[in-house]
Amino acid sequence: MPVLLALPPCSSTAALPPGEAQARLIAALRARIDERLGQLLPAADAQENPVAAAMRYGVLAPGKRVRPLLLLLAARGFGIAPDDVLDAACALEMVHAASLFLDDLPCMDDARLRRAQPTVHVAFGEDVAMLAAVALLAGAWRITAAASALPPLVRTDMVGVLSEAVGINGLVSGQYRDLHASGPARTTPQIAQTNQQKTGALFTAAFELAGLAAGANSATREMMGEAAEALGQAFQLADDLADGEMDISALGKDCQQDIGKPTLVALVGPARTRRILAGHVRRAEALLAQAMPGDQALAQFTRSLFTAQRRAAA
Repeated sequence: MPVLLALPPCSSTAALPPGEAQARLIAALRARIDERLGQLLPAADAQENPVAAAMRYGVLAPGKRVRPLLLLLAARGFGIAPDDVLDAACALEMVHAASLFLDDLPCMDDARLRRAQPTVHVAFGEDVAMLAAVALLAGAWRITAAASALPPLVRTDMVGVLSEAVGINGLVSGQYRDLHASGPARTTPQIAQTNQQKTGALFTAAFELAGLAAGANSATREMMGEAAEALGQAFQLADDLADGEMDISALGKDCQQDIGKPTLVALVGPARTRRILAGHVRRAEALLAQAMPGDQALAQFTRSLFTAQRRAAA
């Protein structure tokens, strides 16, 4: 079995309380993601190559790295060394960043702040933001296809997973539905479909990529896919709640962006939305426990993403 990524050295790692051990593991993985992203992205001076500079500006801005962390932790739970799928995780983060570059454009969500700094189109111009997004997507495919730690056929399948997540059944349709949804609130299933396409698609990709790397059987991959959908739904609901309840300094991005949109919060109210969110998290936890019994790191991480919302729902 491959050696798993070690926790940062300390005098007695085994004696660490579980919470501290988890925090150190997540910090170590996040640091590896950021380090590798810095290596994979083109180095450029803003005056010499503004597109490359915009790529670095938007991707390397401090972020939670939720999607690549989910991939690395799932791979770890399957017994795969996180470094073996690190490039795939970075490619997934690049796809996510590209989607944000495009979502923030004036013709889309018209956002001015992202990750506590001006959005890419504000800092570099709309033309550069669009070109940087395209370059990130192309780079993600190339990086995944060249991930030498993985067998060639696995890499090919991974490129297909990323393409599917972005395409007409994923982010593209999700953003279109979000932009063109106005007026009376839609039904719960319609809202869930939009949430899966615009948010859940990359959660699904994270677990599918881990399953491919591990050679997981179809039953396990199906459970992981269902868990990813539940987590994507919960994550989007948490974001919708935060949009209406938190201020710009706490969010690090524009808030009140959902005014007039038919979100679940608009349809059933914040209190019921929190209860539905908590139900999605419970379902995800149950599915992950079935798919990878004995693993705690992934379960703890997913739980931590929704701690505040679950307290509010109690």
